[in-house]
Amino acid sequence: MIKKTDFLVIGSGIAGLSYALKVASRHKNASVTLVTKAEKEESNTKYAQGGIATVTNTNTDSFEQHIQDTLIAGDGLCDEEVVRMVVEEAPERLDELIAWGAQFDKTTKGDYSLGREGGHSQNRILHHKDITGYEIARALLQKVEGTENITLLENHFTIDFITDHHILRAQGHEKTVTHRDHITCYGAYVLDEITQEIKTIQAKITLLAAGGSGQVYRTTTNPKIATGDGIAMAYRAKAKVQDIEFIQFHPTALHQEPGQSPAFLITEAVRGEGGILRNVNGERFMEKYDDRLELAPRDIVARAIDTELKITGEDFAYLDCTHIDPDHFLNHFPNITQKCKSLGIDVHKDYIPITPAAHYICGGIAVDKNGQTSIENLYACGECSRTGLHGANRLASNSLIEAVVYAHRSSVHASSILDKLTFRNDIPAWDDTNTSQNKEHILITHDRRDIQKIMSNYVGIVRSDIRLQKAANRLEILYQENKELYRTAKLSAPICELRNLITNAYLIIQSSIDRKENKGGFYNQDCVK
Repeated sequence: MIKKTDFLVIGSGIAGLSYALKVASRHKNASVTLVTKAEKEESNTKYAQGGIATVTNTNTDSFEQHIQDTLIAGDGLCDEEVVRMVVEEAPERLDELIAWGAQFDKTTKGDYSLGREGGHSQNRILHHKDITGYEIARALLQKVEGTENITLLENHFTIDFITDHHILRAQGHEKTVTHRDHITCYGAYVLDEITQEIKTIQAKITLLAAGGSGQVYRTTTNPKIATGDGIAMAYRAKAKVQDIEFIQFHPTALHQEPGQSPAFLITEAVRGEGGILRNVNGERFMEKYDDRLELAPRDIVARAIDTELKITGEDFAYLDCTHIDPDHFLNHFPNITQKCKSLGIDVHKDYIPITPAAHYICGGIAVDKNGQTSIENLYACGECSRTGLHGANRLASNSLIEAVVYAHRSSVHASSILDKLTFRNDIPAWDDTNTSQNKEHILITHDRRDIQKIMSNYVGIVRSDIRLQKAANRLEILYQENKELYRTAKLSAPICELRNLITNAYLIIQSSIDRKENKGGFYNQDCVK
């Protein structure tokens, strides 16, 4: 059975939800189907603590300052036209979030309480306590659930896009589709994780907003669902992928033994409020690395911590908040306070043990200013996309505003072409006639851990030529072992996630090998600079 929908949206984070609301509003009679592989509340957006960066106080701040901060953080690889576009369109998109019900903290005078994070020259971060992403997702989900022409399918795992390749193969053609061919997306094959049925969802327009790939690393702030599914699917469909070697490691994830996944994030806003980094000997060290101290861009701070850990031989450093007013800290960071308390850490008296963790992938699926990928009728926005905003290193809190700006632009462009599109009558259903039940899922778990070990040991904050080659060699073994599993086993979410993790790891490793210059979040000690 083939389900037909005008708009297919993959992902229930800020990008997917805001796009769905916009196209549903513009086309009251159109059908919008939003699929998410877990519960609707689970997304990278939910875990965004710090806030959303937008110029709201023009007395002290300006678009130009925000633009320059973004360009500096991106280390020369940002697309300046894109940076200007996003920064200048951001206030209007913020107003829409507020109109949809998202609430941001205010001062006693009624002005927005603006925080400051690494790389920002001004206080411009709007936040809701230390659960900003959770608050935005709450408001958007509530709005989506009240919109009649949006169907939200939870626990639906998108396996692959439907493209010309599937149609040609179903018709008996042996021609293989390549990156040079004109390719069109006609929807996606989606696994219902409850019934185990693989559904064929045909769509006139598809938006991919499936989030990042932090789970390729052992220590990450990303939830377990962040397995890079969107990037892997797009790559298999022959979409252009770019800048995927630029992995941003958040400097301050809470260090726990045994390690937790996802690691609990200590938002950069804590350093914006005066938090001080210290090594295990209690010594402040950031003055050795950058004049901006704890408020240097994330790549600089993460490498500084990594260097200190190698010097001391310890697995963690400290974040000192003991000098910050207790009431002020509790009011701004109640979630962090409670989490630390549950582990016996009194943030007013004790240093917080921290370690860098994989946090954000700055590259991804290449898109234009309207969110269009190189595949016709396929759009992408959010962390899975590469817009040119972030360059080699994302400026803190620029991701949420990028997501809504591109969701808006994608919705406008998609709306302009909807009436020109029709459904095809030759879309093939998924063929699983030659598959068998996999009885050893423990092997999938082991291989997933092996990928994380390879990437953490050899493709981390500091890389080298020999480490990258070792990573490539070890990953090739995993790829060959699992290629047959995917071809013959009855598909499940864990099998598909493993396949996608291998693809993302491959792309990161190969892009790292190809890059010969250190920029932003990419650092190879064998590069000239």
